Amino acid sequence: MPKIKTNRGAAKRFSKSGTGKIRRHKAFTSHILTKKSTKRKRGLRQATLVAPSDTKNISRLIPYI
Repeated sequence: MPKIKTNRGAAKRFSKSGTGKIRRHKAFTSHILTKKSTKRKRGLRQATLVAPSDTKNISRLIPYI
């Protein structure tokens, strides 16, 4: 079997945790921050796990990460 190419866009956006789960960063943090509360912006800084329904597709994009 040939090697699978890693999707480079996905590789920059997702990473694997120590237990093998896929981590992602939250959206809505780049601009128009004045109308967002400090509490909301602080919560958006935290990385979170990918939803279980998306895990299979994303793990295909980043097979060796």
